[in-house]
Amino acid sequence: MNFPSELKYTKDHEWLKVAGNEAFIGITDFAQRELGDIVYIDINTVGDEVNQDEVFGTVEAVKTVSDLFMPVTATVLEVNAALNDNPELVNSDPYGQGWMVKVTVSNAADIDGLLDADAYKALVGA
Repeated sequence: MNFPSELKYTKDHEWLKVAGNEAFIGITDFAQRELGDIVYIDINTVGDEVNQDEVFGTVEAVKTVSDLFMPVTATVLEVNAALNDNPELVNSDPYGQGWMVKVTVSNAADIDGLLDADAYKALVGA
């Protein structure tokens, strides 16, 4: 499994890549492996401010539907349009082309409470 050190992680298996006051969010390699083949991403929160730990969408796999939790309080700027036709990008490239949303971070201090790669790796027992 892959745990990029430049990312921050949540206990709910989302990752956050910070770029200034904006960030990209997706689900981790561990999460996509647990879900299996992803068939649909449903995110309808563009333009909304979503509080930390609130649901910003769902990911549907062959065997289950799972909520997506916002790692930090943020306003959703954009959903990865490539996932509309190719949701399997989350399986094949969870940290790259499989990103889910781009956000503006409302409170940078929220980032400090997230897990680093080593802490997340320990959480999932890798």
